[in-house]
Amino acid sequence: MQPIETSAAPSRPKLFSQAVEAQGLLFVSGQLPLKLDGSLAGPGIVAQTEQVMRNLEAILTAGNSNFASVVKATVFLADLADFVAFNEVWGRYFPSTKPARSTVQVARLAMDALIEIEVIACPIRFEGG
Repeated sequence: MQPIETSAAPSRPKLFSQAVEAQGLLFVSGQLPLKLDGSLAGPGIVAQTEQVMRNLEAILTAGNSNFASVVKATVFLADLADFVAFNEVWGRYFPSTKPARSTVQVARLAMDALIEIEVIACPIRFEGG
């Protein structure tokens, strides 16, 4: 296992890695809508989803991957009533390649966030290689 860390995304206490590369896959830990200063983005689901996606993008890039290489995502929503608004933001990041995805409502997220997303991705595949 190779831990992946980047200063381009918020870092949590050293209890776990932002991501881990293992067996050719990148496993990205659940990302909350935290800004680099550790504060929560907001106030609504759109702003929080956009922040989570920026954090995921930074970690995927650090792990030599990108959204087109995401094969599985798990989305945790504090309220499924936010599903449509979340999905509109999500769709901008996955315009063609659609990963497998589970979306569940949870009782509560850390810092009372509205959303958390974790992903599994392959490394970027270059044509002809």
